[in-house]
Amino acid sequence: MQVDKQIKMHQSDISYTPLAPSHFAGVIELGNAVHGDNYLTDELINDYYNRSFHNHVNASWVALHNNIVVGFRLTFAHSQWQADKWCSTDLWPVDAKYVCYFKCNTVSPSMQGLGIGSTLLKKSIEKATEQGALAGLAHIWLASPGNSAFKYFTKNGGELIKKHPNKWRYASVHEGYDCPVCEGYCECEGAEMMLRFNE
Repeated sequence: MQVDKQIKMHQSDISYTPLAPSHFAGVIELGNAVHGDNYLTDELINDYYNRSFHNHVNASWVALHNNIVVGFRLTFAHSQWQADKWCSTDLWPVDAKYVCYFKCNTVSPSMQGLGIGSTLLKKSIEKATEQGALAGLAHIWLASPGNSAFKYFTKNGGELIKKHPNKWRYASVHEGYDCPVCEGYCECEGAEMMLRFNE
């Protein structure tokens, strides 16, 4: 009973708002704490923020608790990214020009289990749909504790397209990314997944 009260209290205290420059420091700090050093940098967050927009609509969101960033979802508008070698466009059920990109979803470990990730996803989908997207693509980290990222995205409607070995190796070799689970260069597998909207 005490746990239920605590969860309700936390849920009522959490607010959601579109990503803004005032959130950058908190997003970088949380992202690097969860995913590894240099997962996010000042340069990257500025780029990701700009990619969030289409027709002045922002698809990236943050969750705040006592004005501290406890969760975020970075989403590129369908017009602000291009498929690369990690994208199997011939297998996609939706035309690539109508697909947004779910770059990153992160929730503070101390705040997990409160529905923050699902709420952030819902809000990003609403805005991405408003921007004109019909689906969203993500590369899911299969090394997350208990494979929670894959389970979460699947639960929310994500479909597995293809698995990609060494998805983040380039970042670990050339961009200073320090994977929290691999010794040396990252060898983690990424799952290319698509979530179709309005289905």
